[in-house]
Amino acid sequence: MRKTDYPNIGETLYTDTLPNGLRLCVVPKKGFQSYFAAFAANYGGDCRRFTLDGQVYDTPAGVAHYLEHKMFDMPDGDNALNLMTANGADPNAFTGNDMTCYIFQCTSRFEENLRLLLRFVSTPYFTEESVQKEQGIIAQEIQMCEDDPGNRIFYNILEQLFARHPIRDRIVGTVESIRAITPEVLNACYRAFYAPGNMCLCVEGDVDPERVRAVAEEVLGNENRPVPAPDYGEPEDGFLPVETLRREAMAVSAPQFLIGARFESEKSGEPLLRQRLVSQLALRLLVGRSSPFYTKLYADGLLNRDFDYEADFISGTAAIFIGGESEKPEEVFEAFRAECLRAAKEGFSDERFERAKRASLGARLRGLEDFDSVCISLASGVFEGCYGFEAIEMLGGVTRAECEAFVREALAPERLALSIIEPKKD
Repeated sequence: MRKTDYPNIGETLYTDTLPNGLRLCVVPKKGFQSYFAAFAANYGGDCRRFTLDGQVYDTPAGVAHYLEHKMFDMPDGDNALNLMTANGADPNAFTGNDMTCYIFQCTSRFEENLRLLLRFVSTPYFTEESVQKEQGIIAQEIQMCEDDPGNRIFYNILEQLFARHPIRDRIVGTVESIRAITPEVLNACYRAFYAPGNMCLCVEGDVDPERVRAVAEEVLGNENRPVPAPDYGEPEDGFLPVETLRREAMAVSAPQFLIGARFESEKSGEPLLRQRLVSQLALRLLVGRSSPFYTKLYADGLLNRDFDYEADFISGTAAIFIGGESEKPEEVFEAFRAECLRAAKEGFSDERFERAKRASLGARLRGLEDFDSVCISLASGVFEGCYGFEAIEMLGGVTRAECEAFVREALAPERLALSIIEPKKD
């Protein structure tokens, strides 16, 4: 296995690509009592259209999430969650827009749990009865998401920013869309995207990297299957929002808002990682807790502690999201527009820039303490072509001019959209 040392953060990463195409990342932590493993597929809720064996598949919304649920069923009638829990592990899984990840944490019997993880994710078992039974369970989950104002406002802003990209659709699907999911559909999606060459295994703990490699080879075999490219449909027309303002009433105690803007994403590798770092740092400078924008609006009562910001890079798209609670969301929106215009014209001071960069570096260093954060970040990095451990050194080289350029280009006033969830009126 290839060994890469990161002396600036005190980490060592072992990587390899197995004959079956599986990418492997191992971070040894000598003397630690905890183990964490993430087995991820480069496949999520947005990957719905693809061609397999000459046949075009246009699958229903929610199929990747549905497949994640069904992967825990074993042919002998048992359930992988039960087996791993009985073996002392804490297993879980999640489906994102462009990745499905199966994880576990344990403090003992790591190799046994690793074998269980690899075995159940590589053993598809779908019956008509079990697939239909799952519809009721997932329908309840869908209804819970629809009743969640945070979930609703997020998909509202996505619909405002994107005209046709599948990112607009709920990862869990709808009650209507999941009715079209059959064992045949699940099998096709599994064959297409759960090939080892479209997956990665990331492990952190007191482990021998070569032993992890040997177990993966033994359980998964050496077959290297071709993987189709997902088809996200026709590209979007420019970067202007489809709808600049949307209001919806729900049972909330105070208005919630989300500001969004879409911009062009780098494809992969170091350019994409650098774009992530620049966009996050620019947002910290603009609206972070120590920014003039936040401190003034907080003092004026327009913002509270329930305020956050993020730059997301998903399925070839890129967007920023800024939101929280406010009695006057339109005023917050106008203040943000004004701050973007000011920063585009005047820039940021050297003092503020260096302070924000140090804060960003500190946040990333703290993230190294969490094995789950490290492994999931490594999995994302494998699929995007650049490991997250490289972010610390790269962040040190990000310049003030890059952040100012990001604000001018990505956060131009005409690109901004506002979504509001208001309290229902009796």
